Amino acid sequence: MVVVAEAASLVLLLSASTAQADTTTVLALAGSVTDVLNNVRNWIMGVLAGLATVFLSIGGVRYVMGGGDPGEIEKAKTAFKAAGIGYGLAALAPLVVTVLQGIVGA
Repeated sequence: MVVVAEAASLVLLLSASTAQADTTTVLALAGSVTDVLNNVRNWIMGVLAGLATVFLSIGGVRYVMGGGDPGEIEKAKTAFKAAGIGYGLAALAPLVVTVLQGIVGA
């Protein structure tokens, strides 16, 4: 088993050393500023919605597992509020990008 792993590592190292980098390839190319801002908007919306979902889940678990403890119930409500704010900001992300487009002049 160890011999197979060592052989695979050797093959990977040898193939990596003979590979040549193609310096003419552009990996990230945006056609315009609008494309960049739309990508930023989509990224922001995804991150905010993901975080809001995590906070919503944490709040739900805290509420269910709180067992009537007022401190835990309050922490759950705080997590629910944070999730609501996150979803609200994710919904407003297109407006932010529109404002940025106005500032940049795109």
